[in-house]
Amino acid sequence: MQKYLVSLVVGIALASQLGCGTDSVAEDPPVFREDYAATYQEVRNCRWSLEHDLVRIRVLASPDAVTPYTGRGVPFPTGAIIIKEQYDEDDTSCSGPIVDYTVMQKLAEGSSPETLGWTWQKVDADHTTIKTDLERCTRCHTSCGVAPDGYDGTCALP
Repeated sequence: MQKYLVSLVVGIALASQLGCGTDSVAEDPPVFREDYAATYQEVRNCRWSLEHDLVRIRVLASPDAVTPYTGRGVPFPTGAIIIKEQYDEDDTSCSGPIVDYTVMQKLAEGSSPETLGWTWQKVDADHTTIKTDLERCTRCHTSCGVAPDGYDGTCALP
């Protein structure tokens, strides 16, 4: 009987792990171009990120996302992109190689409420998408929809 219960508990645990999350398979191309740094503007300088695995981060916004991100008074237009460059935890100036990226792209008004109206991606340093629409992102950013510290899913003041 005890062996049966252990098998049952292990089976339930495995099944729950297989069914968790809504992260898609990494088949989507990155939503940002490799030459993004030529036109994107820094909106948050180099700093620690407790939310992103204790690494150093720097946040950049596409030209159409700068005013909504910094001013917090106008909506993000469809297609606007926010990129969080992630650096090694010891890179205090964010001047070394980028380890990976976390990216959010604004979707059309009213689309995809389950992802807060954004597409989310984790992209490696070689610009290969690791995951799209990460449940981890939407779960955390759900609380970032309102002022003073959040705006439309962005979590911190610039």
